[in-house]
Amino acid sequence: MELSAIQSKIHEIRGCRVMLDFDLAEMYGVETKNLNLSVKRNARRFPFDFMFQLTEEEWHSLRLQIETSKRGGRRYMPYAFTEQGVAMLSGLLNSNIAIEININIMRAFVAVRRFIMSPPVNEVKQLQDEVKELKGYIEEVFADYNDMNEDTRLQLDLINEALAELQMKNRQVNRTRNPVGYVRPEE
Repeated sequence: MELSAIQSKIHEIRGCRVMLDFDLAEMYGVETKNLNLSVKRNARRFPFDFMFQLTEEEWHSLRLQIETSKRGGRRYMPYAFTEQGVAMLSGLLNSNIAIEININIMRAFVAVRRFIMSPPVNEVKQLQDEVKELKGYIEEVFADYNDMNEDTRLQLDLINEALAELQMKNRQVNRTRNPVGYVRPEE
């Protein structure tokens, strides 16, 4: 099984990276109920920090993320196995396929841990450069906007002055005009 396929089955629950019982059963080629039965028979090997059962809220939230259907359903909430729990499973399922799958799962957990722990220096630098570039662009746009506002304000002031002058001339013209129509001669 490919490393990326295994990594896609690693989930973050309660601050731990875990794999669910049905994903592990599928990889190992056994039924989920048989895997869980083997775990129950060897319960002392699986303390709480190796394996825990999901709550209904956790399962509902996770089911939305991994897009599983309710069809068929489960009687019990799934079990989540931490990296140590998966390693302990390899001792229970003693077949060549189980050993090979377990090695790949351990590699996937290590790859996820490395990815999370190693700071992506190049990506951070690239993001910083992009942020600086965007900041410069935004400042430039605001400067142009402010210049445009100043130009627009000056033009509006000129238009208002011209309108005021036209109104004054219009008032003066209206005062000096003779009335229109028949005017009676004064007697």
